[in-house]
Amino acid sequence: MRKGVIEVAPGRFRETFGRYFEEFEVGHIYEHRPGRTITDADNVWFTLLTMNTHPAHFDYEYAKKTEFGKPLVCSPLTVALLVGMSVSDVSQKAVANLGWTDIRLTHPLFCGDTLYGESEVLGKRESSSRPEQGIVTVKTTGKNQKGDIICTFERSILVWKQGFGPADD
Repeated sequence: MRKGVIEVAPGRFRETFGRYFEEFEVGHIYEHRPGRTITDADNVWFTLLTMNTHPAHFDYEYAKKTEFGKPLVCSPLTVALLVGMSVSDVSQKAVANLGWTDIRLTHPLFCGDTLYGESEVLGKRESSSRPEQGIVTVKTTGKNQKGDIICTFERSILVWKQGFGPADD
C-alpha cells in the first residue's frame, strides 16, 4: 500500500491529506505542488469579485503607464492561492486558521507567471484549553518560476491530534 492512503475495507482505499499535530516538526519545509500559472481571467475575476477596483489590476491602458507596464496580479489573490496550495499538506486536518501575520509582498506577480509555494514549520505547541488539538505556526513563501520571492506570511493553525479529528472514523 502506498503512503497517503488508508484501507477502510478489504480492497477499498481512501486518500488522506494533511498532517496531524504530532506529524509537524519544527524546521521542516513542505513544498506545495503543483504550481499555479496565473491567467488574466483569474486576475480579473478575483479583482472584480472582491470589488478591488484599482485599475492597475484590470485596465491594460492604465497599467501601461505604471512602472510595471502591465497589470499586476491582485495581491490578495496571491495570498489566497498560496494558502490554498498549502492546505492539502499543512492544514487539511485543521480545526481553524487562527491568524495570518507579517504578510510581505516583495516582488510583483504578473499574469503568465507560475506561483510555487512552500511552508516552513516555525513552531508548535499543545493547546492549553483543547487537549485533543495543538497549534502549529508556519511561514509560507511564494516564488515565481524564476525563483523570485513574491510573498511571505506566517499562519497559525489549530490542528487535530491523531485519533481525535472528524476524519478519524
